[in-house]
Amino acid sequence: MASDILAQTVQTAPAMHHAAEMSGQYAVGIVFLTAAAVFVPLFNRFKISPVLGFLMVGVILGPDGLGRLADMWPVLAKFTVTQSEDIHNLAELGVVFLLFAIGLELTWERLKAMRRMVFGLGMLQIILCTLVLFGLFLMMKRPPESAIALAMALALSSTAMVMPVLAELKKLNTATGRSVFSVLLAQDLAVAPILITVIVLAGGEGGPTGVQGVLAIIPSIVVMALLVLGGRMLLRPLFKSAALTKSPEIFMAACLLVVLMSGQAAVMAGLSMAMGAFVGGLLLAETEYRREIELMIEPFKGLLLGLFFVTVGARLDIDAVLASPVLVLALAGGLIALKAVVVYPLARLYGLPRAAALEVAALLGPAGEFAFVIIDEGMGRNLIDPQIGQAIILAAIISLFLLPVIGSTVTRFTKRLSPQKEAEPSAAPDIITEVPNEVLVVGYGRVGELVVDMLGRHNISFTIVDVNPRVTSRARSQHLETWYGDASNVEFLARLGLEHRKAVVVTVSNAAFTDNVVKAVRSLRDDICLIARARDAHHAERLYELGVTDAVPETIEASLQLAENTLVDLGVPMGLVLASIHDKRDEFRARLAAHAPEGRGARLLRSTKREPKPTEKVV
Repeated sequence: MASDILAQTVQTAPAMHHAAEMSGQYAVGIVFLTAAAVFVPLFNRFKISPVLGFLMVGVILGPDGLGRLADMWPVLAKFTVTQSEDIHNLAELGVVFLLFAIGLELTWERLKAMRRMVFGLGMLQIILCTLVLFGLFLMMKRPPESAIALAMALALSSTAMVMPVLAELKKLNTATGRSVFSVLLAQDLAVAPILITVIVLAGGEGGPTGVQGVLAIIPSIVVMALLVLGGRMLLRPLFKSAALTKSPEIFMAACLLVVLMSGQAAVMAGLSMAMGAFVGGLLLAETEYRREIELMIEPFKGLLLGLFFVTVGARLDIDAVLASPVLVLALAGGLIALKAVVVYPLARLYGLPRAAALEVAALLGPAGEFAFVIIDEGMGRNLIDPQIGQAIILAAIISLFLLPVIGSTVTRFTKRLSPQKEAEPSAAPDIITEVPNEVLVVGYGRVGELVVDMLGRHNISFTIVDVNPRVTSRARSQHLETWYGDASNVEFLARLGLEHRKAVVVTVSNAAFTDNVVKAVRSLRDDICLIARARDAHHAERLYELGVTDAVPETIEASLQLAENTLVDLGVPMGLVLASIHDKRDEFRARLAAHAPEGRGARLLRSTKREPKPTEKVV
């Protein structure tokens, strides 16, 4: 009897263990979805930063929040995070996608446009903050390898948190916003080299040093070089093949494949998965599929960033904070103050006003999300003492919690100090948004090619958009700015900078698609010049009802061209023929204008009234 019970217990144990593991994974998912769907909307209603909301939810539902009550009330285990392993694994996934998105946003043109602020102010901030913090850790009797790793980690700031704070403060397009963005971009570029440096430094503990240490990373360099070369050769064919299927699911699968394969290649080379994803994003940024990929991964990026901050909040050790609240706050405050003291004179050196320099220094003072990644990497490789690493992580988390408060407080102070003025373009160029070309041409078929050719002849800049990957590849081979994507998607048009365009020309023959493009454009801007190709007069009437500035019916224009050639061939004087053709076109326009919205229809009717040309008076 006893043996039967024992055998049954042995058979049941693995199943129970598996069920417990699955329960832990589901619990993490429930915590995150609770934060995204319930708590964050509440924070938005009270105008609290969503990032701060994710952090606070992580604290409340983490292992040191309600998770510690799971032993007393087992039901809480279903709605809290109690296993640190679950937190760490999910946080890594969030960082991987974050670095992929950062790589995707970087292009050589963008870096060239803001090179002075990025490689000047940004790199100086990283170097000087690292040196100051390195000296401080040496004074604290830390080993040099550990001190430099900690200094590099804390020299970085939080891109994911500072940018939303700037947006809430309406500072994105001010001297403060432009300068902060430059420094954050420089820091994003520095993440991969810092991770490599940490790996090299970790060789000092019983591993290769000096020349041997350099030789030890040669395989990593070779693998990354092969990844870059392979990506340049394979990425375009891969996404062209996925786009030809016209399946969003297949296109998304291609995106995920690039992220995971590039990340896995980096892991095989002894680097982090996040670094491989960064390289993958950087390679895709140079392709015509960049905008569509950005649009495709945007929901994932937002959710995974939220997931990352939930896991960061869950790492907050409340017992440690309550045990030494003064010490913890002093560490966090000291970090912010030290970095701000370094950044302020640098900002002034680069021509920023006092108020803007103060804001830049304050916003860049707290630690960044990559501090956790770098410190975790250092602790995992026995480069950083776990006790010291956890204490630094605790101070970094507290500094992130203080960031929204710091931003609003400093902004109020600088308003009293002096009204912030815009910096000169040479000191802080506009780098938040790329200035797009004047005209957006939707479709690059035979009609689109002619429109583009005429725009080029008159030195009018343009951008081409098409949903056919073969067409976009052909246009790119002609060195034309071309993007693959759906121009009827409002978010896609916004990413193309529609608010800064002067005109949109829709040249496609698909009437339903043209209607959708017109609706999308008008939903974003009512004042933009919008010209669309129409199938016939009835379609043109519908387009005017939708709000186009001009509709060009292809059947009418073909008929007028036939009539013109016929009359000329029959010997009718050219001036008289042109006058009659213009009059007939005006009749069509006047009739079609009756279907346009009231204000636009009146403008269109006025535009059809023209003075006869001198040649017509002679005739």
